[in-house]
Amino acid sequence: MDDPEVSPVSPAADIHRQHGYAGNKDAYLRRLKRIEGQVRGIARMVDEDKYCIDILTQVAAVTKALHAVSLGLVEEHIGHCVVGAASEQDPALRADAIDLKVKEATDAIGRLLR
Repeated sequence: MDDPEVSPVSPAADIHRQHGYAGNKDAYLRRLKRIEGQVRGIARMVDEDKYCIDILTQVAAVTKALHAVSLGLVEEHIGHCVVGAASEQDPALRADAIDLKVKEATDAIGRLLR
């Protein structure tokens, strides 16, 4: 029985069925919930007409926290997905798999730097 939704994959592709951040998912979710609370606090500051420099200080803190999450995810991608692509058993697929995963990482880094 062929499923048109499923394409044939190499054994190394099984590594990628679980995302690289899976082992730290709870920590990422805790950090993101903390950031969410900080953003709500900033909205409250605006609503309460707080001093603009105080609001900007909090925006900078949220931005830094999001960058930390982003860098962690990039590190997880490189450590899991790129390394996983490098462990591809089929030499014909290995180079393309590595190129794809590295391009994904560099594109993501590029978006972060904009």
